[in-house]
Amino acid sequence: MQKIKLTIANRIYPLNVPSEQEEGLRTASKKIDIMIKHFEENYAVKDKQDVLAMCALQLATQSEQENISEEKVNEEVSKRLNDLNKSIQEAIDF
Repeated sequence: MQKIKLTIANRIYPLNVPSEQEEGLRTASKKIDIMIKHFEENYAVKDKQDVLAMCALQLATQSEQENISEEKVNEEVSKRLNDLNKSIQEAIDF
């Protein structure tokens, strides 16, 4: 574990994290700050909490869409493997 400090929305957050997570956390905090800037520049939002809620919603939506896409791919792969297994079994039984 190592101590790091992340800055999000001009606030510093000290964290103890495994070293293998540091890069991902720093990248995520930068992504959040970019989103905050985008929302502040493009929408009439005065409250930082509203901006953070919009960021949370966008990130959660992206994550959910990735999960849905992954599930669809997994279902297709499973179907193809089952079809292939059936074809192999039919060839063996023939």
